[in-house]
Amino acid sequence: MISPFRILTKDPQSKARTGLLYTKHGFVQTPVFMPVATQATVKALTSQDLSDVGAQCLLSNTYHLYLRPGTKTLKKLGGLHKFMRWGGSILTDSGGFQVYSLSQLRKITEEGVLFRSHHDGSKHLFTPENVIEFENEIGSDIWTMLDVCIHAKDPAKRDAREALEQTKRWAVRAAAQYQKTVPQQNITQNEDGSFAVGNSLLFGIIQGAVFPDLRKEAALHMASLPTHGYCIGGLSLGETMEQMNESVLAVTENLPEGKPRYFMGLGTPVEILNCVERGVDMFDCVWPTRVARNGMVMTDEGRMNIKNACFRLDERPLDENCDCFTCRNYSRAYLCHLFRSGELTSHRLLSIHNIRFLTRTMERIRAAIENGSFKSFKEEFIRKYQ
Repeated sequence: MISPFRILTKDPQSKARTGLLYTKHGFVQTPVFMPVATQATVKALTSQDLSDVGAQCLLSNTYHLYLRPGTKTLKKLGGLHKFMRWGGSILTDSGGFQVYSLSQLRKITEEGVLFRSHHDGSKHLFTPENVIEFENEIGSDIWTMLDVCIHAKDPAKRDAREALEQTKRWAVRAAAQYQKTVPQQNITQNEDGSFAVGNSLLFGIIQGAVFPDLRKEAALHMASLPTHGYCIGGLSLGETMEQMNESVLAVTENLPEGKPRYFMGLGTPVEILNCVERGVDMFDCVWPTRVARNGMVMTDEGRMNIKNACFRLDERPLDENCDCFTCRNYSRAYLCHLFRSGELTSHRLLSIHNIRFLTRTMERIRAAIENGSFKSFKEEFIRKYQ
């Protein structure tokens, strides 16, 4: 299957690369960080806020949108883009991890996963086929497959093998359902190398826990299926950085070069840099906005907690190198006051900064890859940030 992804630059000293991923809502520059709009919103932020900080693609969640407001409701209202007034691209997670982590009751069978809603306890069934149908009703640009996720910290290999085998069987069914739902692959390449994309894209999810041999097997299997890109799932769940890096490399070394690789649920700068170095193109995480609501701020000089008393008279911006709305208009002293006073405006302003910090970091990563200085950029960034 043709993938509307162009590799623009390769780093000569690592697997890092820059590229363009084309969707029906335009193109996404990679490497890219995608803010998480779980329930059709990034907490505390508007779609305009996200556009202003340079977000290109958002991640929403099929599990949550299926339960509220309902995928059929979204279809009636013109799809998720119109519903939330977002003009960029949207990727939808299949909801497999949420079923694993949130449901009060879940039972995995060959058919799919039966679970109870964490809202009201009502019973629901997700299958590889109906998840594709739900994503079609949502109207997102990139669809992901239903998978079986297990905890990556000290898993039994037998459990990891069982989850992988089920994920592989479901992937075959999901790919077949995609072909039925989108029978014509409306993707054409223009003379300048760009793509015109008329359909939603399909990404497969690669499992295997922290076992490199299982990760390799999963990557090779997914590479044999008709997909436009790949997700690395089941990591950033408690494993060590060494285990994460080894698992990622086992995946990227066994995937075709010309399709994008997406690490699901990773948003900390150092880990992102490590994965970009190993050939990963896309990232998402709730972490930057979650920690913002607790007063934690990311800067070029490391993390700071704005509620600390040392900032009460500090007239500087959060980060003097940052161009976000918050840093251009407000002092640390004011933000410290808002947070210590329990004012919700602090959540918005700190979230704007943290998301901009990550989108700006990705801009700098892309520039470093393009000019051949990624290795030195990574080393200097980590030295200052940590």
